[in-house]
Amino acid sequence: MSEKLPKKDENFSEWFSTVLSAAEITDFRYPVKGMGIWLPHGFAIRKNVLKIARELHDETGHQEVLFPLLIPESFFQKEAEHIAGFESQVYWVTQGGLSPLEVKLLLRPTSETAIYPMFKLWIRSHADLPVKVYQIVSIFRYETKATKPLIRVREITTFKEAHTAHATLEDLMQELDTAVWIYSSIFDRLLLPYLISKRPDWDKFAGAEYSMAFDTLTPDGKTLQIGTVHNLGQNFAHAFDIQFENETGSHEYVYQSCFGISERVIAALISIHGDDRGLVLPPEVAPFQAVIVPIYYKEKEKEVREVSEQILSKLRKAGLRVQFDDRDDLTPGAKYYYHELRGVPIRVEIGPKDIHANKVTLVRRDTLKKEQVSMKSMIERIQQLLDEITENMKTTAEQKFKERVFSAKNIEEVKKIVTSRSGIVEVSWCGEEGCAHELEEEISGSILGTPVTEKEIAVSECIVCQKPGKVVVRIARAH
Repeated sequence: MSEKLPKKDENFSEWFSTVLSAAEITDFRYPVKGMGIWLPHGFAIRKNVLKIARELHDETGHQEVLFPLLIPESFFQKEAEHIAGFESQVYWVTQGGLSPLEVKLLLRPTSETAIYPMFKLWIRSHADLPVKVYQIVSIFRYETKATKPLIRVREITTFKEAHTAHATLEDLMQELDTAVWIYSSIFDRLLLPYLISKRPDWDKFAGAEYSMAFDTLTPDGKTLQIGTVHNLGQNFAHAFDIQFENETGSHEYVYQSCFGISERVIAALISIHGDDRGLVLPPEVAPFQAVIVPIYYKEKEKEVREVSEQILSKLRKAGLRVQFDDRDDLTPGAKYYYHELRGVPIRVEIGPKDIHANKVTLVRRDTLKKEQVSMKSMIERIQQLLDEITENMKTTAEQKFKERVFSAKNIEEVKKIVTSRSGIVEVSWCGEEGCAHELEEEISGSILGTPVTEKEIAVSECIVCQKPGKVVVRIARAH
């Protein structure tokens, strides 16, 4: 609890790892590389984030399901491009007990090849469509790069994947718009800034027509992909023979989409909002929105405890998530440090002098500003403060993000921005893959893609070949 945090802006990587441990989010000392444990505080944050995701999926007609972890090799082999995209990352199960398996199984790296054989069984006619399902599960990928907690792992423990099937291309396009809306809504409620880009063809999801990705920025100037939406067209429908009988009695292949997020969303939440004292949590997902810290004095302890418990009861009745920290082995100062580290939005301090004045002291986590309010107006003021904290966190994050999205006129400018850990650069591009790869190599970065929404071309010529530019392309260094 007394572990000193590094400065976030000076050494983000060390700060991030230390916060995960010190604030009791995860423990990655588990003896399998790239696999960790969600601790109670981290799990509570995760649960509240997933509550938002479930609410938005359910609201838009998606139904939650749960598919098996193991996928037969024969299923996996049905879509050639998909295999090529994942075969180097697959964990294989080849033995059951002491006996070799007749059919090799794999731990799902994603679930298209598990779900779509069942779609073939479920879908018979146009009356069965659309099918819109999602699940929240662990997936496994043999990550060969250096692993990093929550960001680059071998067991992705919070994989929300949605899979849909539709009768027409028009229905599919509407679903893709819905998927973008769902993810935008999730990230907006988590107060996370982002850009949506259409990934280049060489970086799309294996087997998709095209992919769209949500990217945010961590303090080290690198992008973090926090969500993807994929137009699968009819590619998997052909591979898995998913057909339906239309209203005229003929058979057609369905159109499909899939879209996913992972615990990278929580990594972004921690990275973007946290400070040198630890977590700063949006009130909507904080496990506790307020903590009551009593300040005891001799002969007044019983009175302070009783009043604190009364306040706890009132705040809970008002629908707030509140904790009463009545531990006797810690000083008030140690408790302040503890709850600031864990990102509790509001601290309620109560001591004999406060009781005598019929007041409490409120301390907000985002700015650390203190104020005294009367007991009578306490609930209303806490609710106001939670709204003010939310708005301030949103505004602060968006402003910092906007300041780190640049335009450039030549490769040297791009290189200077990217190497100084500054953020995302938007440049004009002719659309040729060769120019994009040359740009990536020159700056040791990655092409994020082109804006999903229309945007003016930043410069008149391709930044690499000087031919007329066709689109804006975004480039950055990525996690």
